[in-house]
Amino acid sequence: MLFIAGELLTATSRSWAQPPTTRTKDSVTRLIRAYEDDDYINFWGCGTDNAYTNGSRLDYFYLPDHRPHGVLGRFAPRAGDSSIDIYGWGVMEIMYTPNNITKTEWQPDDYQYAGALVAIHSRYSYNPVKKYDFQTELVMGIIGPSAMAKQLQSGFHHLIHYTQPMGWGHQFRNDALLNVNFTAEKQLAAAGDWLTIIGGAQAYAGTMQNGAALYPLILIGRMNPYFDGFFSEHVSNDRKKWQGYLLFRPELQYFAQNALLEGGLFKHNPNLASDAGGKSNAAPASNALRQQDAAPPKAPGLQPWVSSFTYGFVLSHGKSGISITQNVSSSTLRKLYCHDVGNVSLYFGW
Repeated sequence: MLFIAGELLTATSRSWAQPPTTRTKDSVTRLIRAYEDDDYINFWGCGTDNAYTNGSRLDYFYLPDHRPHGVLGRFAPRAGDSSIDIYGWGVMEIMYTPNNITKTEWQPDDYQYAGALVAIHSRYSYNPVKKYDFQTELVMGIIGPSAMAKQLQSGFHHLIHYTQPMGWGHQFRNDALLNVNFTAEKQLAAAGDWLTIIGGAQAYAGTMQNGAALYPLILIGRMNPYFDGFFSEHVSNDRKKWQGYLLFRPELQYFAQNALLEGGLFKHNPNLASDAGGKSNAAPASNALRQQDAAPPKAPGLQPWVSSFTYGFVLSHGKSGISITQNVSSSTLRKLYCHDVGNVSLYFGW
């Protein structure tokens, strides 16, 4: 999202008179992605059920016949006049829980219960000649009980006969989420069609998250050109064509605010006395807290700098594809634990 200042200035100064949408021979025009983050998905068999525990997302992507297209078509940066512009709509449910989900009392020394339901409108703009892209997302939704995270997690755990989460009564209150997320990527090096090294940057701003990130993306294997467009990365019009490649992405992130870790911008954490009108909903964490002179419990503060490493692979044959990745992240709250989350995404194009 914070990326390639010179290219961004060029893109934002574009004319509204735009040529017809460019289509590559390997690009389809529609794609469905089913996306599942879960910390129980683990390459090494060490699944957990804590911190960022689940993210379920469904997206519909399409290549429109005309540009500009909608709000993002008019205002989001384009990757040049001949860019391949893919638009999308998606919905995502996000859940955070503490490590021990059997406790009914508030756990001030762990990640807080949090659930969010968001809609995402996206535009991914690729320049296949100059090898760069701009990706813009508008995120709109809600955090709190109205996001239905309690019902969804409890129902799924009941279905698989797993431990019921007992502390959702302490989740963050209802609050509005509105964010703009921007990514820019540029090819740094390549060796034939089997190795591509890309530099990337991100920025996110709004009531959901405020921060930035830098990363390299390394792709190794048999693959379509990355900057031929989002569809080309995962599927192909040629039913006999296949892809198989590894991906590696180390990343450094900076967070100034994160509603999923701290509560919404306007209502914060209801378990803290300062956010609950002078009355805390939290049960004492120890005998020491029952003493009259004991300080009230405090939730861990946001960890501004977070490092992570994502690795995995992509396989596709014709118009279907799958990606499986593992993300290892340092703690996102001060003095808490690192975390692993796996992802499985399925792609179906036409």
